[in-house]
Amino acid sequence: MPTPPIIQVEGLSHVYSRGTPFEKTALENVSLSVEAGALVGVIGHTGSGKSTFVQHLDGLLIPTAGRVLIGGEDIAASKDALRRARFRVGLVFQYPEYQLFEETVYKDISFGPRNMGLSEDDIDARVREAAGFVGVGEELFSQSPIDLSGGQKRRVAIAGVMAMRPEVLVLDEPTAGLDPRGREQLLANVLDYRAATGATVLLVTHSMDEIARIATRLVVFSEGRLAMDGTPEQVFSRAAELRGMGLAVPKATEIALELKSLGIAVPDGIYTIDRLREALLRLERGSGDA
Repeated sequence: MPTPPIIQVEGLSHVYSRGTPFEKTALENVSLSVEAGALVGVIGHTGSGKSTFVQHLDGLLIPTAGRVLIGGEDIAASKDALRRARFRVGLVFQYPEYQLFEETVYKDISFGPRNMGLSEDDIDARVREAAGFVGVGEELFSQSPIDLSGGQKRRVAIAGVMAMRPEVLVLDEPTAGLDPRGREQLLANVLDYRAATGATVLLVTHSMDEIARIATRLVVFSEGRLAMDGTPEQVFSRAAELRGMGLAVPKATEIALELKSLGIAVPDGIYTIDRLREALLRLERGSGDA
């Protein structure tokens, strides 16, 4: 019997303030599945429904219609199913550092594993493992989270989710507000966690350049609907449609399109600087042979 997708969403709709004058449809009939181990970029303009979508994956929001299955189990089937989903799916909100509340860094990272009912030895192992993934040294364990820098706080908050070893790690704009070096470090931390655990990662982002480099798949939301679903090459080849939705495209795609408009035979499907460089080198070699 084949293994079910780690995430299966069927006909998902969500209406806020249903039955009131403030009723708003945030998601409408969204269906998709995600295989275990994928790294999926979730993109869309503000208000497109992407954040509402990911909040259904651990049961933080309950569907108005449709259902969400994690590992083949409907998470709304029972309280036990919902509890299991919240340990299998780790959700990191935008600016997660504002969610730190414990007296020390160690206690904050250990909060999730402790709620799972693990032994003290297992909790300690989880804390040290997660801290290692995000580059939080043991010398910080006894410090108060409020005394840390902004970047350190964010890494501690993400470690608190990683410490539960979720099979699915969902991050909503994790690099927002960080400087370029901080963004690169955080993305490297996420990739390290995925490589070490085999976890599925969903990354909500507005940064097309970041997601173009690391995603295996992109899903695009627009007006509460799933507008596109494919590889980065497939999605970014539809640049005009993306722009029509109010979205940007990677810088490499912008440059490639501009070169094509000037009559330079740049191939389709360019979305990273490395691919653009390779294409230009091939053109240069070809012109040299001529």
